[in-house]
Amino acid sequence: MPSSPEAQTPLRGLYALTPDDNLLPRLSALVESALKGGVKWVQYRNKTAPAPLKRAQAAELLRICHAHGAKLIVNDDVWLAVEVGADGAHLGRDDIPGGGIATARDALGAKRILGISCYDDLARAEVAVDAGADYIAVGSVFASATKPQATRASLDVVAAAKQRFPVPVVAIGGITTKNAPQVLAAGADMVAVMSDLFDAMDIKSQAEKFQKLFNHS
Repeated sequence: MPSSPEAQTPLRGLYALTPDDNLLPRLSALVESALKGGVKWVQYRNKTAPAPLKRAQAAELLRICHAHGAKLIVNDDVWLAVEVGADGAHLGRDDIPGGGIATARDALGAKRILGISCYDDLARAEVAVDAGADYIAVGSVFASATKPQATRASLDVVAAAKQRFPVPVVAIGGITTKNAPQVLAAGADMVAVMSDLFDAMDIKSQAEKFQKLFNHS
């Protein structure tokens, strides 16, 4: 069962995944536009930046998120999340510290959120939930330009995860405002989006469009 009191903050709505952008002022501006559109959950994700830049970006995005009443989750790196005081960490298959998911849970402590990528694997999801994950991510539910080789997970897997586990389910992979209603109908509590949000001409307006889908679901 999830152990984080912070997880009682509704894990629902659009989950904004930051693009790989090593220019801090530009990344900050992109994220702030999304926050102005109502985003309450941001995942800092940068696969290419050196460690000092990651620390600087994570710290600045945390400041911006908290100024807008939003939460910042750090992708890949439990220790960076702890170092900058982020609201939690999200870990994939290759990001788990020695000792497994339970070690990550212990490292984050009780107040931070732990999210685990489960791909199309409900057995992995069960292990994650038992070890204290606050939410599980399923996908790629659609073809993803960001990760074209990603494991595909059908909407049936999203539905099964929602029915089986007592934690919020995040759907990820190729999600747009056009196909998001299918994902919500399958039971997803959140949709994790990068391209269809941050590639938009008007990020604030695009975020608002996603949020309205949840208002009507």
